[in-house]
Amino acid sequence: MEFELQLTKRFHIPNCNKLEVALQHGAYSSLQKLFSMKPEEVVEEVKKSNLKGRGGAAFPTGVKWGFIPKDTEKPIYLCVNADESEPGTFTDRYIMEYDPHLLIEGIICSAYAIKSHTAYIYIRGEYVKQYKILNEALKEARQAGYIGKNILGSGYDLEVWIHRGAGAYICGEETGLIESIEGKKGQPRIKPPFPAVEGLFGCPTIVNNVKTVSHVPWIVEHGGEAFAKIGTKESTGTNIFGVSGHVNQPGYWELPFGMHVLEFLEKYAKGVKGGKLKALIPGGSSTPVLTAKECEDLYLSYESMREHGTFLGTGGMIVMNEHTDMVKALKTLTRFYSEESCGQCTPCREGTSWLDRLLNRILAGEATMKELDLLIEIADNMEGRTICALAAACAMPVRSFVTKFRADFEKYIKPVSIPVHKVAEKILKHEPIA
Repeated sequence: MEFELQLTKRFHIPNCNKLEVALQHGAYSSLQKLFSMKPEEVVEEVKKSNLKGRGGAAFPTGVKWGFIPKDTEKPIYLCVNADESEPGTFTDRYIMEYDPHLLIEGIICSAYAIKSHTAYIYIRGEYVKQYKILNEALKEARQAGYIGKNILGSGYDLEVWIHRGAGAYICGEETGLIESIEGKKGQPRIKPPFPAVEGLFGCPTIVNNVKTVSHVPWIVEHGGEAFAKIGTKESTGTNIFGVSGHVNQPGYWELPFGMHVLEFLEKYAKGVKGGKLKALIPGGSSTPVLTAKECEDLYLSYESMREHGTFLGTGGMIVMNEHTDMVKALKTLTRFYSEESCGQCTPCREGTSWLDRLLNRILAGEATMKELDLLIEIADNMEGRTICALAAACAMPVRSFVTKFRADFEKYIKPVSIPVHKVAEKILKHEPIA
């Protein structure tokens, strides 16, 4: 498969986090062309590219940029989501670690396109190493004239600031992120208004993921149509796919969209470790799980994942072999989401904890079949009934785990002994026996 690396092309170069080295290998080469274009022309190229957000939502980036009100008198902000708190996801961190100047170049291109003069990078607090590297890269870029007043004599001004999070998963949600930057408790906002109209400090704001922004320099240099020719019709360009779990070679690889998932796992992750494939979480812990059978005709594309009732999400795959206890695997996820719920919405605050407690009962052998069915009922009553998608992020795995791997759950359910006369009474009343 012949293609040009866009995000990881300089990862193998020693010390490429340093400006001097990065410049020798093409860093900031898109800026000359960028400043010869009008901001609206950059937006149009990104629209042509059909670049979709790599943070999980997969919303078309150029369309999102186009939502900013025309001729607004308010300042416009760009927020780069470097929180990357989704379990099973670990690719943004490597861009910040190995090629931070690519991200900074992407921020310049993106901010210029949306007519922003201030950008914030919201990085998760646990990324201490990445923060230090990125902070040093910003200092170098500022000293060299790539950040600040009149960048490269273009007349364009841009300041970039790093804001460190405090370990809250909910701040990966764009409005929770905005609240946190403003110094408030990290809780999502009700939408509308959407951030593009009224976001950071009440001003138009675009929130994009690290990988999304890092694609923009390539699009500026080569054009949106060239980007759209890579991958599939709906899933254009390349992406960094990360793999963890039961594989012989965990890691991350940049590839065009469209490869068969099983081929990808065999060729790059060197196959399933410790047995046959049982299940695959395709795009971070919040995406519905797939069975080995479903993976037989599954491809690395947004459309293929959608056809199978799941999402490509962040591209962080979790592989589980045939010996995996799906109840224990799900319990790990429900514990995470119950602890990370901000508590603002009742269905999420109570629902995530309720699901976690039910799984505790199942694992302890104390649950009945009714409680197993109750997991599905609770999940159905959580999804779509909250301000943000955290409730759905917990509900979708629960629903898919229980429905697709029910036998694993039923092993923990002990038969309930009912006296014969009670059975007869239930039959006469048309009541369920269990």
